[in-house]
Amino acid sequence: MKYALLLLMLVTHSVLAQEVNVYSARKEALIKPLLDEFSAQTGIKVNLVTGKADALLSRIQNEGEFSPADLLLTTDVGRLVRAKALGLTQATDIPEVAAVVPANLRDEQGHWVSLTLRARPIMYAADRVDPAALSRMEDLAKPEWKGRVCVRSSNNIYNQSLVAAMLSQVGEQQTLQWAKGLVSNFARDPKGGDRDQIKAVAAGQCDVAIANTYYLAGMLTSSDSTARELAQQVKVLWPNQQDRGAHINVSGATVLKHAPNAALAHQLLAFMLTENSQAWYATANHEYPVREGVEWSDVLQSFGTFKGEEIALPEVGERNAQAVTLMDKAGWR
Repeated sequence: MKYALLLLMLVTHSVLAQEVNVYSARKEALIKPLLDEFSAQTGIKVNLVTGKADALLSRIQNEGEFSPADLLLTTDVGRLVRAKALGLTQATDIPEVAAVVPANLRDEQGHWVSLTLRARPIMYAADRVDPAALSRMEDLAKPEWKGRVCVRSSNNIYNQSLVAAMLSQVGEQQTLQWAKGLVSNFARDPKGGDRDQIKAVAAGQCDVAIANTYYLAGMLTSSDSTARELAQQVKVLWPNQQDRGAHINVSGATVLKHAPNAALAHQLLAFMLTENSQAWYATANHEYPVREGVEWSDVLQSFGTFKGEEIALPEVGERNAQAVTLMDKAGWR
């Protein structure tokens, strides 16, 4: 009887141990269905904690070696590189990652990996802008766009990474010149998020904006008819197609240094890179899959195909501080 009871306790403990703890900067609605599918297929329970990206990094720092977190899901390469620099991550060697994710979209030591691609092109008012007048991101600094540009503030990491990528590809002098010209062309002081920039274009407060495509896609597929009507007035223009390509960033994941269930985190990470998971990202969140051959959502297809930057994303993340300094020098607030 005692041996049977002991065996039952061991089996119960083994079952309970099949849990993985995820800290996510993605909103619950944007990630939980995929995590639920992982649990359904594997029997592994996923404990999900959501929060602001920077707040989660601080929480992991404060928890130190006692942190229960196994996997961090976050947005923008700048935060992934920061997590590594803070010593919060561990190197991994997951065969599925190397087989699926291009080398420029992951850390060479395996500290983080991209899960989706996020494009940040130019968006314009369909009734007021001739798209032939724009071909490069640099064009937004030209005098003819004075008082016509909307973009969110310089404290937004998406803009910081945009500038960091430009620094890497065209150098500090050209990037600073562009940033100064862009600031002089602002239609208003930067405020709000990407959706606010899109709404401002539709409302005639500006003619062009810089924003991530999934925000426009989300508005176009919204249950809110007003959001749909506003978004339908705005079109996507892919800049720099004859040279470096449109700016690309990512959402990604990292296995944390003190992960108590690292092996299960590896399993979850591999699952998120399967064809079905990547297809879910593309259709549910309207983000571009990192895995080749996965079909885009209808709304992403409507934006057209494009050439994206091929710069190694770790370099973009590492230039974040330099980008912030340059934006401040340009008067971008």
